[in-house]
Amino acid sequence: MTETHTRAPSWPGYREVHRVTTLLRRESVGGMLLVVAAIIAIIWANSPAADAYFALRDFRFGYEPWHLELSVGSWAADGLLAIFFFMVGLELKREIVSGSLRRFGTAIVPVTAAFAGVAVPALIYVAIVHTQPSLLAGWAIPTATDIAFAVAVLALVGSHLPGPLRIFLLTLAVVDDLIAIAIIAIFYTTDIALIPLAVFAALVVVYGVIAHRARAWFSRNAWGAWVVLLPIGFAAWAFLHASGVHATIAGVALAFTIPVAASRRQPDHHGMDLAEQFEHRFRPLSSGIAVPIFAFFAAGVAVGGGEGVVRALTDPVTIGVVAGLVLGKPLGILLGVRLLTLVTKVRLDPALKWIDLAGVGLLAGIGFTVSLLIAELSFPAGSPHTDDAKIAIMAASLLASVFASAVLLVRNRRYKQLALAEEVDADGDDVPDVYQQPESPRR
Repeated sequence: MTETHTRAPSWPGYREVHRVTTLLRRESVGGMLLVVAAIIAIIWANSPAADAYFALRDFRFGYEPWHLELSVGSWAADGLLAIFFFMVGLELKREIVSGSLRRFGTAIVPVTAAFAGVAVPALIYVAIVHTQPSLLAGWAIPTATDIAFAVAVLALVGSHLPGPLRIFLLTLAVVDDLIAIAIIAIFYTTDIALIPLAVFAALVVVYGVIAHRARAWFSRNAWGAWVVLLPIGFAAWAFLHASGVHATIAGVALAFTIPVAASRRQPDHHGMDLAEQFEHRFRPLSSGIAVPIFAFFAAGVAVGGGEGVVRALTDPVTIGVVAGLVLGKPLGILLGVRLLTLVTKVRLDPALKWIDLAGVGLLAGIGFTVSLLIAELSFPAGSPHTDDAKIAIMAASLLASVFASAVLLVRNRRYKQLALAEEVDADGDDVPDVYQQPESPRR
């Protein structure tokens, strides 16, 4: 490797920028930013300055002839969140091509858990609101797991949990996101304009061909993606938005065109494939800017004082969403895995226990980002049920975090004790090192 590849840039402020971007790649930091943005939005939306918040969220700008005159909140939901879905698409493709979803035996357990973890919450929601058919449109709200938030909580409480448990959660959350993407594309798309959709498809093909043909150049030149691929990607997003399909799907479609396996004829920079490099480069943009801004504009709900709280808590939408996320998610995940092990020869990884899966099932009830998006798509603009659903999502995510942390902290303590016991056994006796003779070498 040449020296130019290892020498850090010398432009002013590089060290500070590098330090910030490194920090934003940490799962726990991204999750905390998400929570902080949501809390600020809730406080502002219920403060004396609430009118300023809603004026900012509803301020419209953009080019109307291209169907792009949107409110700030819509730009965050349709535009910035496409960056988040681009990251999800990169991770999903890498898992399918070279990760845990590549092997059937490894993938079948979390995939089954993900599908069951979507079906059971939806059924619970429908069972609760079925007497009011107009509320059935929100059936998908409690089906999504927020991968960033859930993994952040796991990183904070699970320092000694077995590695397969984290892989299980990541795979489950990625498949869960894929299901959510399919739900948005199929059930929350009404009128489709075929010509813009065809142009979008053509642009995705162009995007993919350039990414594959010039992968080595994009690997060597970090700015290349911003100059070449970003304009094509934005154009594809704009045409998909004009077609009537929710524009965040563009992020996934574009991500799926990025090459994963390194080409032998065109070796990638630092030995990483292009998808891995893009994930590394753009993760701070997603976790540090796109997702927190979306959360800020999506979570701002005017509760309306004590009367509003009572109304929200008694709304069947609120009850259905909370029950679906807090109860339905863990129940669906456990039932799905249990049925799979009963009717097939598939077995759990020996490192995992059912109580561990219960903790992860509770963690999957954190349905923040994608659930907020689906809530905005489920009911007509201005409907009080939209705000009630958002309140329910935030309450359920908080409850799921607390319950999951309670279970996983106990399990983490247990695994820590086992690890310490193994270290003592590896020393050859049960005597602490401080009592050993200094001249006796350890073996």
